[in-house]
Amino acid sequence: MKLTVIGGTGLIGGRLTSTLQDAGHDVLVAARATGVNSYTGEGLEEALTGADVLVDVSNSSYTDEAAARDFFYTSTMNLLSYGRAVGVPHYVALSVVGTDRLARAEGGYFAAKEQQERLIVESQQPYSLVHATQFFEFIRNITDRATHGGKLRVADVLVQPMAAADVARGVAEVALGTPLYGMAEFGGPEVFTLEQLAIQDLRFRQDERDVLVDPLSTYFGAHLQSRDLLPGATARIAPTRYHDWRIQSRVADATVTPSRAE
Repeated sequence: MKLTVIGGTGLIGGRLTSTLQDAGHDVLVAARATGVNSYTGEGLEEALTGADVLVDVSNSSYTDEAAARDFFYTSTMNLLSYGRAVGVPHYVALSVVGTDRLARAEGGYFAAKEQQERLIVESQQPYSLVHATQFFEFIRNITDRATHGGKLRVADVLVQPMAAADVARGVAEVALGTPLYGMAEFGGPEVFTLEQLAIQDLRFRQDERDVLVDPLSTYFGAHLQSRDLLPGATARIAPTRYHDWRIQSRVADATVTPSRAE
């Protein structure tokens, strides 16, 4: 099978490309670094011609609503238009568990993601949406953003994070199947309070700061109910546990040569 991966050099895209290639599939990596730009349309016709599946795991570098909306609207319309023109039979896009709830609570970036999903659903093209929970790789960013005045305050919410490698495998599973005309959810094997997860992250970094649960704190600006970030009961559960991922990451870091670590 031939698959074109938009955003194929990123955190998920790189792992997805490797997963698909290891399974014997023909993968075209589409990113600005390879001369393909979904926002401007540069190289899209060539990248999509002959593809059995278009997989969009690209992301906006902007988190404010106006810029994120512009990126996702323009890129998605380009992908839909070029994909239709060359006859791509399956459009797969990665999004976020609870996108609709996050969009209602905060708007911003999540409103842009909801707009992206709506464009795909309303395009009348064969599609599948993949919703994944937060990545382990972004937990440090969450704890760092929760620091205010030297104190770490987090929202009173539950999270069910997963490894980026498991996200990539989930996207690959959906991409290699028939169009869902709907959404598949993926989540990690463990549910934490955000407080528990932040403490684990800090202690792993030998940071002894206390973590406070603040009912006024937000999750990337969104005021959420406690279960808004959790997938539904039918979600597919990834195998990698947080502690095991931490150990694997430490081993991987230790094997990097000094020249490559710089």
